[in-house]
Amino acid sequence: MKKQQTNAYLALIIVSIFWGTTYLAARIGVQHMHGMMLAGLRQTGAGVILTAFFLLKGYKIPKTPVLSRLFVIGVIMLCGSNGLMTWAMQYIPSGLGAIIAATVPIWITIFSFFLVQRTRISWQLVIGMLIGLAGIGGIFYNNLAHLMEPEYRFGIMLITLACVFWALGSVLTAKWALGINYLYGAGFQMLFSGLVMLVIAGLMGQHLTVASFTGELWGSLLYLIFIGSLLSYSAYVFALNNLPPSLVSIYAYINPIVAVILGWLILSETLNWIMGISCMVTLLGVYIVNNAFNKNKSYERNK
Repeated sequence: MKKQQTNAYLALIIVSIFWGTTYLAARIGVQHMHGMMLAGLRQTGAGVILTAFFLLKGYKIPKTPVLSRLFVIGVIMLCGSNGLMTWAMQYIPSGLGAIIAATVPIWITIFSFFLVQRTRISWQLVIGMLIGLAGIGGIFYNNLAHLMEPEYRFGIMLITLACVFWALGSVLTAKWALGINYLYGAGFQMLFSGLVMLVIAGLMGQHLTVASFTGELWGSLLYLIFIGSLLSYSAYVFALNNLPPSLVSIYAYINPIVAVILGWLILSETLNWIMGISCMVTLLGVYIVNNAFNKNKSYERNK
């Protein structure tokens, strides 16, 4: 038991650090390929590897009702979220994308209220949301000149929609009990969403060319497949099943810090005192919302 708990903490460290690096990898990759195509190749590759692993171990293909739900969740969470997030990296800094993505717990709270149960609207919840929005406002204030650029605004819209889709998919995952191994189900979600994204990229006029596969692109793609999807997601599922969810959620506060620092060091992205303070304020607001939501869940269970 002690060894399993130690492994769970190691898994949480992997998620906290390595998921934060995927924003940089995506930012590098989209300099050579459209974000939707890059995300499609990433998820298809990871999905093929993960589902093949379980099939070779003797697992049966899930029945149609389960597959249909895996398809819906995969398209919402990975196509709608990861696809749009990767696309957004073409237009906005990786650090900014990671900070906006940190607001996911706020969106999860909103969707949980309407789709799962009527969460009590406490003062702590409201204050947390207001603080989080103030932090995002500070970040935008620091980038007012860029907000005049259509592509920059489009990138902000994409990453915001990505947060909404991830939160919606997370709530549906909690609501639908699928009754299969989490990682096996994740493999199908990755495979389905990856194929859908490749079709979308094709309809958008994007095509694979040998010339586009530079060393940088190969490095980005392989990193996203093996570190971003296979290693980090597996670690996330393991941590979630062996540690309290409130503890696991700490990754959401570390990821943006990792992304901002790496973007500054490697890609020379903007990092000044306004950006730093706004980032901390945003994460404080997310922490307060997350804490209030967990308290509400405990209250509902104990009623």
